[in-house]
Amino acid sequence: MNRRPLILVSNDDGYRARGVHHLTRLLQEFGDVVAVCPEGPQSGKSMAITVYEPLRITPVDDYREDEPDVEWYHVNGTPTDCVKIAMHTVLRDRRPDLVCTGINHGSNASVNVLYSGTMGAAFEGCVFGIPSIGFSLCDHSPEADFLPMLPYVRRIVEDVMEKGLPEGVCLNVNAPKCSDLAGIRHTVACKGHWSDEYAEYTDPHGRPYYWMTGRFINEEPDNPDTDDALLARGFVTIVPCQIDRTSK
Repeated sequence: MNRRPLILVSNDDGYRARGVHHLTRLLQEFGDVVAVCPEGPQSGKSMAITVYEPLRITPVDDYREDEPDVEWYHVNGTPTDCVKIAMHTVLRDRRPDLVCTGINHGSNASVNVLYSGTMGAAFEGCVFGIPSIGFSLCDHSPEADFLPMLPYVRRIVEDVMEKGLPEGVCLNVNAPKCSDLAGIRHTVACKGHWSDEYAEYTDPHGRPYYWMTGRFINEEPDNPDTDDALLARGFVTIVPCQIDRTSK
């Protein structure tokens, strides 16, 4: 008997985020979808895992009407926790054909891939040997408009489900905040870093505290072929990433 492909979805913005519901609704076209997401925002968690607290995975029934083919859960942990516990519990007897993460509210281009919880979950899917894709939109607004990028998400998912990915490689896909996208490009991550990362304040007791801020510094502004440069010109970018970080 032929079965529909099984797709595992996670994110780092939490299970209520607008982006992940655009993703799960689209993925219903391709197979059975299980979404296991953090119960709240977990941005910047990279591949962190929870060690000193118990994890709980909780079924969610709020979205049955709009997403009838999606099995929803939330977890009191990180995005990587979500993928790991999904494989250990609800997917114990079923191996996903694809892991998709996002759609993130905000860019994960350039050096951001190192900090991203969205990409942390995609990397964890890759660790399990499953073709994995992280999707992000360069718009932090809770009401961000994901519709322009959805045809590109569909095209990328179709391609990966048909052709697969090399072992140990996942995809970091970013789309600019743009209603008229210029197309899609396979590219490389821009070399850059964050500067002025913390603003200092004083609490009512006279003690200093710090709030993360920062400004992205592009270290190769004259290179037109990086993800950062292409996003600025309205392209959706695809950067292949690998879990083996050994210098060669």
